[in-house]
Amino acid sequence: MLKSSPPSAAPVERPYEPNVLPASVRRITAAAIKRRKGKVIFPVITAYDVPFARFAEQAGIDVILVGDSLGNVVLGYDETTPVTMEEMIHHARAVTRATQRAHVIVDMPFGSYHVSNEEALRNAIRLVKEAGACSVKLEGGAHEAAAIRAITSCGIPVVGHIGVTPQTASLGPGYKPRTHRDRLMNDAKAVEEAGAYAIVLEVVDHALAGEISRELKIPTIGIGAGPQCDSQVLVMHDLLGMYPNSPSFAARYAELGTLATHALRTYAEDVRENKFPAG
Repeated sequence: MLKSSPPSAAPVERPYEPNVLPASVRRITAAAIKRRKGKVIFPVITAYDVPFARFAEQAGIDVILVGDSLGNVVLGYDETTPVTMEEMIHHARAVTRATQRAHVIVDMPFGSYHVSNEEALRNAIRLVKEAGACSVKLEGGAHEAAAIRAITSCGIPVVGHIGVTPQTASLGPGYKPRTHRDRLMNDAKAVEEAGAYAIVLEVVDHALAGEISRELKIPTIGIGAGPQCDSQVLVMHDLLGMYPNSPSFAARYAELGTLATHALRTYAEDVRENKFPAG
C-alpha cells in the first residue's frame, strides 16, 4: 500500500478563480478511477450546489460525490432516509452544471434500489439521464450485489458502500466501528464481483480496512476507516466547519460557520446603525 508523502511547505493561498478549462476537457471516467488502484491516493469530497462544486474542482479534486448526506447538512433532516430521488436529481444537476472535468458520483437514496433490480436500474438511469451522473453509489454488500450487477450490466458504473451504512444504521449497532472480518470481507468481494469499480468503507476497523484494500482489485474509499484505503472522502460541510455535528473522524480544515456568522452579525449591526450603505 502506498504511504503518504511527508508534509511539504504550506501552499500559497490564492483567491478563487473561475474555471478556465478548455471546452474540449472530458470528465474523468470510472475506468480511469479504477486504474488509480495501487498507484495514487486520491481525494473525494461531497458537494451539493454550484459554488462548492466549483470550489472543489478549482482545488484540483476531480472526484465529487453528491451524497444523500445532503439530507443532514443541507436539508435539515435528522438522517438520510427521507431524501428523495427528486432531491438527489435537483442537487446533482447543480453539481454537474458547475463542473467540467470532475467525475460526479450520485447517491441512490433509500428506497430507490430496494424494491427490485428493475426499479434499481430505472432509478440509476434517471440519475444518469436527468442529473448527469457519471456513476451511482448504493449502500449494502452481498445483499445488494444483484442490484449492482443489474445496473452495471447496462453500462452504468457503480460505487459500492459497506461498513456503516447510514440509510439503515438504526437497524444495527448504529455508527460504531464495524469489526466483523468475515462479513465485511465477503461483502467487499461480493460488491467487486458484481461489477462495482470502487467501494466506500465507512467507519470500518482501520486494520481490517487495510486488509480489504489489499485484497480487492478496485479502489477503496475510506471515511473514518483509517489511512490504508486507496482514497479518502469527507463531507464538505464537515471539512469546512459548517456543520455542528461533525463525526469525530472528520478533520475540520476551516471554520466557515464561525466566519459566516461573524460576517452576518457585522452586516446586521451596520444596517441597524445606518453604517450600510454608506452615504
